[in-house]
Amino acid sequence: MGHPEACRNGAGGRQENLAAVNGGADPDEDVSAEALEAGRLLFAQPCVFVAGVAKRSALPEAELPEVAFAGRSNVGKSSLVNALTGRKTLARTSRTPGRTRQINIFRLAERLHLVDLPGYGYASAAKSEIAAWTGLVEAYLAGRPTLRRVQLLVDARHGLKDSDHRALTVLDKAAVSAQVVLTKADKVGEAELAANLERLARELARHVSCHPRIVVTSAQKGLGIAELRAGLAQLAAAA
Repeated sequence: MGHPEACRNGAGGRQENLAAVNGGADPDEDVSAEALEAGRLLFAQPCVFVAGVAKRSALPEAELPEVAFAGRSNVGKSSLVNALTGRKTLARTSRTPGRTRQINIFRLAERLHLVDLPGYGYASAAKSEIAAWTGLVEAYLAGRPTLRRVQLLVDARHGLKDSDHRALTVLDKAAVSAQVVLTKADKVGEAELAANLERLARELARHVSCHPRIVVTSAQKGLGIAELRAGLAQLAAAA
C-alpha cells in the first residue's frame, strides 16, 4: 500500500508527505521523474468529449486503451477528471449528487480514453432508471476489451462504504484491475488520513482486483495529481 507513516510528519510538508504515499506500480518504489514527465506531457495534450452513452449499443468501438473512473455520487469524479486534464469544465460537476446518468467518454491525445461512469449510492431518479444505468455500467465493466483499469474513487474522510465493496465485488468477478484513489484529502488531518489508509489497505486485501497502490489526491489543491497522471500514462497507447 505504501508508506502511511509518511502522513504523520509535521506541518509544512503536506505535499512531500503525500508524495511519499503516492507512487508507482511497486508499493516500495517512488514515481520516477521520467514517469512524472511522461504523465505531464500526456495530459497537456488535447482532450475532447467523444460520447455520452445511455445504452450499451451506443458505445463507440473499443480501439484505444480505456481508464474508467467510478465511485459514489459526490465523491469528486468530475472534479478529478478536470484536475487531471487541467480543464475546469471538461467533465460536468454538479452540486446535486447523482446527476451523471450516462457513461461519458473523453479522448486524450489519441492515446487514451477517460471514461466517467455514473456515480452510485445516491440518485433521485426512479428505481427503473437507476437499474437501467447500473446495468449499463456493469455490462461495460464486464465486456469492454480495451478497459485497462478502473480508478475507484473513495472520499478520504469516509473510507469504503457498502456500495464501494459491492462495486469491488463486481470488478473482482469481471477480472478488471482496480485502483483506489482517495479524494478530498485536503479535508482530512494527517493523523486521520494515515489511520484511514491503514484501515483501507486491510479492507482492500479482500478484493483480488485491487492494485497495491492507493493514490491520495485533492483536486482542489492539486495533491497527488502528478502521480496519478504518471500511472495513467503507463496504460496509454504508445505515442
